[in-house]
Amino acid sequence: MIPMPAATGPSFDVMRPADWTGGVIFASPHSGRDYPGWFLAESMLDPHVLRSSEDAFVDRLIAPAVAAGAVTLTARVPRCVVDLNRGADELDPAAIEGTPSRRADPRIQSGLGVIPRVVAQGRAIRRGKLSGAEAQRRIEALWRPYHAALESLMAEAVARHGRAILIDVHSMPREALLHLQAPPPEIVLGDRNGASADPAISEAVHGALVEAGFRVRRNSPFAGAYVAATYGRPLRGQHVVQVEIDRSLYMDEGAVRPHAGFDGLAARLAGVIARIARLPLDGTGLPLAAE
Repeated sequence: MIPMPAATGPSFDVMRPADWTGGVIFASPHSGRDYPGWFLAESMLDPHVLRSSEDAFVDRLIAPAVAAGAVTLTARVPRCVVDLNRGADELDPAAIEGTPSRRADPRIQSGLGVIPRVVAQGRAIRRGKLSGAEAQRRIEALWRPYHAALESLMAEAVARHGRAILIDVHSMPREALLHLQAPPPEIVLGDRNGASADPAISEAVHGALVEAGFRVRRNSPFAGAYVAATYGRPLRGQHVVQVEIDRSLYMDEGAVRPHAGFDGLAARLAGVIARIARLPLDGTGLPLAAE
């Protein structure tokens, strides 16, 4: 199967298969690594440290989805510039001038709003605050095009196939799992405890991963964030399952580069991706959109 030419925007790339078989989309909103010069100039941090917030190389891990008959949507913009898995209104008063205090949100309070204040381990990105106008400029230029593309793909999938299945793929630092009882999961699936995807679809994703030999945990410590909450509408035929992959399986987290296990992990995931991309439209109990 030969991929069709990519559609691109200021913050994303879309790759389409020659035959989109089942309305499945694999997305990576946090693997962007196109760091604008103006952002590097304003940051106090070394570019290597900034990369600690990336879901590095996840775009490479999901690339086989196109050959399997699914669409991919991958970020160009880095997470520390604009977080595509946060709402446009998730503004941090400590990072953006003129932002009123709002109901306590642990993510925003920790500096991880839509315009992040910190990268991994709480390291501050810049001195002082951005103006409200500059924050909105970044949201309009980088956040909205990605979400316009995602919304369009979800609607197209439902119109063409009766359903949209979004697999929103992320990576998690090994340290995020250290508090869990051994052996820790290698992959965490999140469907907001059943709110963002039909149970049959979540079970199909879970089963494909388990059969590939992965240790899988559900909805803890990651149940799904903005993308799952916003686009997961099972009664409308829109399903979102978030996938978090332990970074230590495929990369050196400190060096931010693939290690010797990358190719093996990628091959295992490619098989899982192919199974999910080809989930039958009927005859298996998987739901279609309501009439």
